[in-house]
Formats: sequence, C-alpha cells, structure tokens
Amino acid sequence: METRNPIDVRIIVEGASDVENVSRALQNIALGAEYHITISSIIPTTNTEIAQKAVSGADIVLIATDVDAPGRELADKFQKVLKKEVGHIERMKLPFGHDVEYIDPALIRKEIKNAIIRSGLTSIANLGRFQELKNQLKESQNKIKELNKEIDDLSSDKEKLASEAQELTSSNERIQLKQKSLQEELKVTKQRYADVKNQYGIILNKSLHETFSLGELWKESFNETLEEEELVNFITSEFKPDNIVLGQGFIAAPSKKEAVDWLKVIRTVLIFYDSKIEDLKEEIGDEKFIPNLLKG
Repeated sequence: METRNPIDVRIIVEGASDVENVSRALQNIALGAEYHITISSIIPTTNTEIAQKAVSGADIVLIATDVDAPGRELADKFQKVLKKEVGHIERMKLPFGHDVEYIDPALIRKEIKNAIIRSGLTSIANLGRFQELKNQLKESQNKIKELNKEIDDLSSDKEKLASEAQELTSSNERIQLKQKSLQEELKVTKQRYADVKNQYGIILNKSLHETFSLGELWKESFNETLEEEELVNFITSEFKPDNIVLGQGFIAAPSKKEAVDWLKVIRTVLIFYDSKIEDLKEEIGDEKFIPNLLKG
C-alpha cells in the first residue's frame, strides 16, 4: 500500500502571544492520528512577503486573527496574497483579543478542528466537478489543435493548387469554401472553450442528484447499523454542505461517492464529539462557539 505524506498545515498568527496560545492548544490534540495532518509551523507575522515565503508549498494555511474588524481585514489581505501559494486557505477566528492574558486552549483547539473540517468539506465538494471541468477543457484544447492542423494542411494545399492549371479552379474553390467553414467552426469552438472556462460556476451547479437510503448506504459504507439518524440530520443542517440534501431517511447527492464522502465526514464528527444530541445542540448553541464557522 502506498504511504501518503501527512497533510501539511501551517498557521499564521498576528504576534508572539498568539503563537504561545495556539501552541498550548495543540498540546492535547492528535491531528496526525485523527486526520493524517501535521501542523508544520506557526508563523507570527502581519507582513505578506514574509507570509508568502513561510507558507509556500503548504497544503492548507489557517489564518488565525481576532474576530474584530482589523483581524478580518488582515485575514482578507492574506487570503488575496496567498491564494496562489497554497492548496487551500481557511480563516480561523481567535475567540478573544490580544489584551486578554489567558485564552482557554479548548476554544482554540475546537476552532482549529472546525477550520480543518471546513477545508475538507470544500475539497470533497469540488473534487468531482474539478475533474469534469478539466476533462472538458482538455477535449476543447484537442479539438482546437486538430482544427488548426487541418486548416494548416488546407492552406498548404491551396498554395499548391494556385500554381496549377485552370482546370483545378473548381477544386480550389471548394477548398476555399471548406477552409472558411473550418475557420468558422474553429471560431465557435474557441468561444465554447472560453465559455467552459469562464462559466465554471454554472457548470458546477448543473450536476444531477442521486438519492440513496440513508440507513442502507450507512450499513454498506461502514458495516454498521445507523443508530444516530437524528444526529446525522442535525449535523447536516448545521454544516449545510453544497449539493447534499438529507431528510426523511434519504440522502441525495450528485453521485454515490459524494454521498459516501459526506457520511464519512459526519461519522468523523460523531466520533469527535462522542455525545448525545442534546449535548451536541447545547455545545453548538454555546455563545462562546460560533455556528457560522462550520458553514465556511
């Protein structure tokens, strides 16, 4: 079996005090065992050039800033500058400001996990659609190459026919008409290629959904009976994943794989919380926890 390197996650914070708080929170979290993830570095900086060098090559970058306006502006600035340097960027909101002497590590630990889960959900939702678009773009590129080659060949034939006798005039005219037709087809193909590339969002939203029995798909995927259907419904309603619809004992998704991938995420969340639905609702409703962070 092929051994995959752990996912490289790096965290950008505003200052040295945040490094201490995040490091303290990471002491009691087993990201390697739970998610096959390693936090390779915590970078204290507000300088975009330093950040670019520090995060280059990372799979995921968490931008940890305060929840106030300056923190949001700094996170937005980093996201714009770093989006071409790493695989995925996710904002991680620190629960308090710099002037607080002690921050509960559990709150930061929870926010780190939530940010990682959001990153995973985004990637899962996009995998199939990225591959579909990639295949369409490749087909368009190959078609353009074929048409260009055919036009070049016809142009060469045209030059040769121009020097031949008058009896070849009719043949030359037919070639000219065909060349014009191919040029029009090339123009249309190029426009379609541009439309596919520029209308990416529209293409992604056109995927059809398949419906599966929730209990049967759970049993098939994990070889166990689903005992926590209410929790599955509750977690799905809180996370609100794209292209996933769940209810009345069924789950709908663009494909069976995407439905199973979402159930894997839910099963991970259930193992992580290991609590009853009343406790989970109470924890998600806690004023110290921000539910919207699960919907990023």
